[in-house]
Amino acid sequence: MILTQNLCKKYGRMVAINEMNLSISTGTVFGLVGENGAGKTTALSMLSTLSMPTSGYAYINGYEVSRDPRSVRQSIGYMPDSFGVYDELTVMEYLRFFADCYRVDRRIVKRRAEELLERVNLTEKRHTYVNALSRGMQQRLEIARCLMHDPAVLILDEPASGLDPKSRLEMRGVLQNLRDMGKTILISSHILNELAEVADEVGILRKGSLVVIAAIQVMLQHSSAYRTIWIQGFAPHGVMKRLLSQDQHVLEVCEQPDGWEVLYAGTLAQQAELLQRLVQGGVVVSQFREQPTDIEQLFLRLSAVQEGTW
Repeated sequence: MILTQNLCKKYGRMVAINEMNLSISTGTVFGLVGENGAGKTTALSMLSTLSMPTSGYAYINGYEVSRDPRSVRQSIGYMPDSFGVYDELTVMEYLRFFADCYRVDRRIVKRRAEELLERVNLTEKRHTYVNALSRGMQQRLEIARCLMHDPAVLILDEPASGLDPKSRLEMRGVLQNLRDMGKTILISSHILNELAEVADEVGILRKGSLVVIAAIQVMLQHSSAYRTIWIQGFAPHGVMKRLLSQDQHVLEVCEQPDGWEVLYAGTLAQQAELLQRLVQGGVVVSQFREQPTDIEQLFLRLSAVQEGTW
């Protein structure tokens, strides 16, 4: 349903997207993850025909974005990362306006709008002015708007951005609902954990390059057996690193100015044994604690360790 081949976007000498190759099957929810500035919005803009590629190809529902942008636009519902200004429209008028833009049969517009408002939990807001809605409600209204012409593909640029915790939960429920509809969905986010419960596959974008693509369950299972341990202590020169390197469950040791960060593959009992060996080896341990896991960072580090680049 979505296919890119060596897709590139350059602004002068700056490479925003570097030879992206991506294939997303029909009915898949794909999460595109990357920090701010990684190129997520640029990639989605090209797929949505708002920006033309410098080189390479992108296909949506069989249509190439540069050669047949009109057919691509009919095939997608695109939600940008910012909300437009529609001060004079109620929620229902807003949906009707976009239905007219896409030339949806007027005989079905009201029924479809009501169905979509129910799906995004905004039925009671149908007569409320758009600018009077909370940001979370506006984001959900945007998703309803994307669905008015019943597109095969949804492209959502950071739909949970700027939302409070309650609104994020509501948005997650809406996304799970969309997945049940069988739509092909491409979602961008700068937080991998946000996509863990809704995405089937995830791609990690770094400085314009797609560095990892994996099924979300593979990524979570792959990462769940590992943890990062932070150790602070006092020891004769080289003793700490020697003792850590002797433990078969230690995959990586990063020495910091104020301690050691250890990528560890053992159980909690084996962690306790490691601590005991450090103490017996002469290390005065002041801190030995597990750090919160950033799944994205951990997965990238594990990939690098397995490729032998650390």
